[in-house]
Amino acid sequence: MSNVTIRIPTALRGATGGTASVEVAADTVGAALEEAVVIHPALRAHLYDEAGALRNFVHPYLNQESVRRQQGADTPVSDGDLVTIVPSIAGGVAEAPVAHAHGSETAAVDLSSEEIHRYSRHVIMPEVGMEGQRKLKRARVLMIGAGGLGSPLGLYLAAAGVGKLGIVDFDIVDASNLQRQLLHGTDDVGRLKLDSARDRIGQVNPYVEVETYETRLTSENALELIADYDLVVDGTDNFPTRYLVNDACVLTGKPNVYGSIFRFEGQVSVFGAPGGPCYRCLFAAPPPAGLVPSCAEGGVLGVLPGIIGSMQALEAIKLILGKGRSLAGRLLLFDALELEWRELNVHKDPACPVCGEHPTITELIDYEEFCGVPQARQAEEEAVGNVPEITPTELKSRVDRGDRVTIVDVREPHEWDIVNLGAFGARLIPLGSIVERMNELDTADDIVLQCRSGARSTKALHQLRAAGFGRLTNLKGGILAWADEVDPSLPKY
Repeated sequence: MSNVTIRIPTALRGATGGTASVEVAADTVGAALEEAVVIHPALRAHLYDEAGALRNFVHPYLNQESVRRQQGADTPVSDGDLVTIVPSIAGGVAEAPVAHAHGSETAAVDLSSEEIHRYSRHVIMPEVGMEGQRKLKRARVLMIGAGGLGSPLGLYLAAAGVGKLGIVDFDIVDASNLQRQLLHGTDDVGRLKLDSARDRIGQVNPYVEVETYETRLTSENALELIADYDLVVDGTDNFPTRYLVNDACVLTGKPNVYGSIFRFEGQVSVFGAPGGPCYRCLFAAPPPAGLVPSCAEGGVLGVLPGIIGSMQALEAIKLILGKGRSLAGRLLLFDALELEWRELNVHKDPACPVCGEHPTITELIDYEEFCGVPQARQAEEEAVGNVPEITPTELKSRVDRGDRVTIVDVREPHEWDIVNLGAFGARLIPLGSIVERMNELDTADDIVLQCRSGARSTKALHQLRAAGFGRLTNLKGGILAWADEVDPSLPKY
């Protein structure tokens, strides 16, 4: 038996009580993962499917290499080895210059005296020079999203002199965006992100043409939008759009500069480059809808998208210039807490359904269906439909009348510290502990379950109901609704 360290990514640490690594004794990678599941049983749902097979959206690496490229779960381990679990949150290949659909490499592009002065720190570099700056001015880059990743992307690509930036977004600026989305300011709250992004980019560089698309990227419009650009930078925050961007880039032959973030961790790569892998080569299938929390649920360190988005901008500029070694065939992992970068190899999958030797996906599909969104939405609606609810106003009236009501907050302790109903007798029992701590509750009491918006408390209600509790009610809309309906002075997050 060998002593092995299993690194737990941030996205899965909710299943390990926050533990970042697990020390186990095992002979193979599969045995090591099984030992980790014994120590932290909640990991099983994330790592294995109902049949006990390792899930497609979880990619284990032994040191620097993909386990699937070796002997799978039977890959032997040695003392001191590191097994890294890489979930979707979402050697290099010979580099080729980006093909410009709107002008050849030698097409005349004028740089004014003002532009030469603006880009002088570029043009004095032999790796860029005047011709490289002309390449940047000829380049057409499509950004998907004007949020956390899109902010550094838009700012740095514009500052570098990329000739045309297309931006696809349909959201409006919310005050909670300002902690990380530096394209937008306080005065922009309530505006379309596209409008504030256009204004900010214009301030950074008036020589950049900005084309905005106020729409959700879909299977109906993706190919047409992407076809007009040289490369795509992916700033999305959901799996249906991520797989859509990947497939559309492969089908149109456009490189896809990928980035994703969660809490303190980020990933960067380049997919769809000539001869290189695509996103599906790494993650053949998405996790079930709702299994992986979003940044809205799990949070993200504000500076992290600045770091990851800047790396994406760097990769895009290198592709445009045709210089250096891109991240095609490599996945870069960043852990902000440890200030650690790790590089893993990603190989092209000959059986990939999009970019493999015999592709089965030759046109865009229904990506929400592929990612299980309709089924999850239906299951959520059915679950909510079977849950008795009470509005914040009704609960406040009951408490004011002196009714005996037990309010159980199933959020995390750091959320309780932000805002809570402790003044109304609420107690904190996080969702992950609700089953093991149910002995603290009385089945004879009227119990109102509460979380941020009502989703986690619905799950807690089902768990307690299955354990025999009968007098259960869910606070409709959670503490956010309480702030709206009862006490507007409470902070919202």
